[in-house]
Amino acid sequence: MTENKIAIVNSSSFGKIFKEHITQLETIGQVESFNFDQNIPGKELAEALNGYNMIISSVTPFFMDEFFRYKDELKIISRHGIGYNNIDLDAARKHNTVVSIIPALVERDAVAEQNVTNLLNIMRQVNQSSQAVRNDHWEKRANFVGNSLFNKKVGLIGIGNTGSGVAEILNYGFRCDVMSFDPNKDQLYMSQFGARKVEFEELLKSSDVICLCANLTEESYHLIDKYAVSMMKDHVYISNSARGALVNEEAIIEGLASGKIAGFATDVLEKEPGRLNHPYLSFDNIIMTPHTGAYTMECLEEMGKKCVQDIEYMAEGKLPIRSIQAESKYIK
Repeated sequence: MTENKIAIVNSSSFGKIFKEHITQLETIGQVESFNFDQNIPGKELAEALNGYNMIISSVTPFFMDEFFRYKDELKIISRHGIGYNNIDLDAARKHNTVVSIIPALVERDAVAEQNVTNLLNIMRQVNQSSQAVRNDHWEKRANFVGNSLFNKKVGLIGIGNTGSGVAEILNYGFRCDVMSFDPNKDQLYMSQFGARKVEFEELLKSSDVICLCANLTEESYHLIDKYAVSMMKDHVYISNSARGALVNEEAIIEGLASGKIAGFATDVLEKEPGRLNHPYLSFDNIIMTPHTGAYTMECLEEMGKKCVQDIEYMAEGKLPIRSIQAESKYIK
């Protein structure tokens, strides 16, 4: 196969605002957009994308071993994001497919900002009070007395790229006492961002507010379960801008129903997209946004530029920057 054919898969934003990114790709090869169910079987996904040797992908679908076994030539999967848990790196390597991601700093400020924005929204009841005004109930403002974020004890789960940004905002902007649980980071590292290292149980027992910013791994899957919720302070606030599967949704629902959790703000779900029948939406003290943490003009422009550059590099046989699976016969 010599012609480059580029598939944009499950991205709701790439090329939609910055149309020049599509124009640039069209100088390299044919470009088509696809939308698949996130749980589409690997063989079916491969058959739908056969003939396309370059992919720009969102956080879904899942490119696992079955996909690669049935897929024809595939030079690259360029992730329109920093996560790559939806790609089997070993299978990609065996198939000579390079996997590249967005440099972490591109998303850092936008996602950290979203975590705190959603948290403030739920703590200050912004959505509810704004809706009251839209319903001509200005005089009911005393129903929307919120809680301040200033000077709270905040537990940060994960203090890598995004988590460190959240720590800086909360420590320097809101004078919070920031503690963090992250087995991969030491106290010296955390000190740079105004946080102190604690163990998981101490964080749960001590925090007025918990912010989730961790990667999704086997160890962190459903880290916030019913036991973890039972260990938390009464009336805790939780904000998740990382991955939906960090929490057990049933545990969150039970915590909200009992009043243990005062409010839950999430930009992510274990299964996306979320629909009107999602049980979270039966609670007034939940803010659910549609995975828009990186959705600032500044961030999306840079993310799009990086994906275009990845495709340009591969067309020239050059290894893209931030390739996490870098072994391929297509690299000169």
